[in-house]
Amino acid sequence: MSKETNKEMNPVEPYLRMDRMPHIWCSGCGIGIVVNCFVRALQKSKVDINKLAVVSGIGCTGRIAGYFKVDSFHTTHGRPIPFATGLKTARPDMNVWVFSGEGDLVSIGGNHFIHAARRNADLKVICVNNFTYAMTGGQVGPTAPLHSIATTAPYGTYDQPFNLPFLAESSGAVYVARWTTFHVRQLVKSMQEIKNKPGFSFLEVIAPCPTIYQRRNRLGDGLAGMRYYKERSKVVNGADTRNVDIKLGGDIIVGKFIDRDRPTQLEAMDQELSHKLGDKYVPYPTGVER
Repeated sequence: MSKETNKEMNPVEPYLRMDRMPHIWCSGCGIGIVVNCFVRALQKSKVDINKLAVVSGIGCTGRIAGYFKVDSFHTTHGRPIPFATGLKTARPDMNVWVFSGEGDLVSIGGNHFIHAARRNADLKVICVNNFTYAMTGGQVGPTAPLHSIATTAPYGTYDQPFNLPFLAESSGAVYVARWTTFHVRQLVKSMQEIKNKPGFSFLEVIAPCPTIYQRRNRLGDGLAGMRYYKERSKVVNGADTRNVDIKLGGDIIVGKFIDRDRPTQLEAMDQELSHKLGDKYVPYPTGVER
């Protein structure tokens, strides 16, 4: 048997478009870890990939959709959530995931984010937060900590950043968690929980960007970022999301913060119309098997 045929396959390969490798992400970037964790969660959950869709926007994280060997959609800047909402409405049997960065999801896409959470659209939203617009040169992003350096803030950022878990909770999300790329087991577990959670679920993943954000702020390479996550992350499950904002050089509060139940967007529509129309109303098709 040749060395080539005897080569053991990486267990994540069946889920990825290996013909598109090597990927475009920089050395030390945390996005590849998020991809790996997602695949592990799919394996553990025994998800039917024929009923799985991945939607992404524009940016470094937005490139994720192109690497998954599933129904995947690389949409326009800031629009993955409305696209995913339309997909879920047309195909309620699909398990629809959104992967994108903080700039795409909560800056240009912020309005879509808060209203999808308000409506409780049945989406699983993964935000990879690296605190910068990395693909376009390192401009100030909506989560950039105060006093951090960016190309558009060479003397330090002065705009108050979003606290994403608080934004998600106050907008109506039924599941809110945050982990870093150091917390791979917790990420996999959260993704498994999200898969089984009806409604708008939000998972923030703090990830290193050594090429742009860490270099400009003299925070070291990718390994230094992982050491920082290990040493300065504080697990506080059930934390009040008003108090989990991130400061430059400060602790990072991680954990599962919110896990609650309320009708999804389509369930609420069914309840309202069946109440108003009675027997004349035909219920919307049932959703994905969880």
